[in-house]
Amino acid sequence: PPRQPCPAVSVIFPTYNVSKYLPDCLNSVLAQTFQDFEAIVVDDCSTDNSKGIAESFLEKFGGRLKILSMEKNSGGAALPRNKGLHFSRGEYIFFMDPDDMLTPNALEEMYNLAKDFDADVVYLQMHYESNEAGTEFRLKVRPGEYTMNQPQFETYDLVERIHRRILEDRIQPEPWTKLVRRDLLTENEIFFYHVRPFDDTLWTCILLLYAKKWLHVPRPLYIQRMSANSIMRSEKTVQQKVETFISPLFIGLENLDKDLKRIDFFRHNPDYHYAILERFVRGHFNAAFNENLQISPSEFYATIQWILEKTFGKQNALISAMCTYINVQQRIYASRQQQFDASVAQAQKRIAELEARLK
Repeated sequence: PPRQPCPAVSVIFPTYNVSKYLPDCLNSVLAQTFQDFEAIVVDDCSTDNSKGIAESFLEKFGGRLKILSMEKNSGGAALPRNKGLHFSRGEYIFFMDPDDMLTPNALEEMYNLAKDFDADVVYLQMHYESNEAGTEFRLKVRPGEYTMNQPQFETYDLVERIHRRILEDRIQPEPWTKLVRRDLLTENEIFFYHVRPFDDTLWTCILLLYAKKWLHVPRPLYIQRMSANSIMRSEKTVQQKVETFISPLFIGLENLDKDLKRIDFFRHNPDYHYAILERFVRGHFNAAFNENLQISPSEFYATIQWILEKTFGKQNALISAMCTYINVQQRIYASRQQQFDASVAQAQKRIAELEARLK
């Protein structure tokens, strides 16, 4: 048969055990005012009826829905997203979480903006957040985000981008905040690292360094459902919380380092290469520290050993000891900072009392 023309947008859904929410998600895509799209559901070996629900939508999508399956459960969204990208044909890619929804005009607005501005990335600065039932909504903007009144390009100055967006952490990492030109991803091999749960943070970092025309759009077109499925919102033990923030360092840092080395700018500017790596390490250690105040250094050391054995099948005493040492130094610094803050507060209170007496 003759080859079908490529769609304007490929919407990719990494899917695992979301049978409760998937119908709302797919229906929100079907209801789009813009219909030149393909939808790609990548089932990550769901144990519920998620794949069956997706199959029940095949006729409704009229040939525009593909259903792919992972050979084995990958344990995250990264590899299903990569597989969906591999089988996509759209001019632009939009990665969507399968428990979320789109506003009816979302694809139309994003695609028109991409074409009107010849953008590599259309970045949504705000979105709606809904309750689990999808009946209550509120507008959300990332804290510290430089919101704009109208669509505007991110600076072309790479140094300024690194400082303002990466080092100061002023950009939303979630893939669903971005409509991306497919060629930008494939030609530069910008894929998701298999690193839970910060694969989207690393992907966004590299994307920001490659995309010349990054368009900020102050429009809420996406609805994030606050469901119990989120990795970050689920209940964890202290050990699991430490793993959440430390594990990405062992795998993600090496991949991030390799990707930065592929970019000419960092060959001539090693200080910025290190600054990005340092920001990544510092952020993860700080987060891990905040989650384990109630465990002792020996327990933290044992946790690192457990993570290494789980990740690599072997332990490394030096890495575990260094991680623990850094953690202890963080505790000392935090304790001294608390003492200093208490002293300042006491001094300010005393000054206020003296000023009141003078008056």
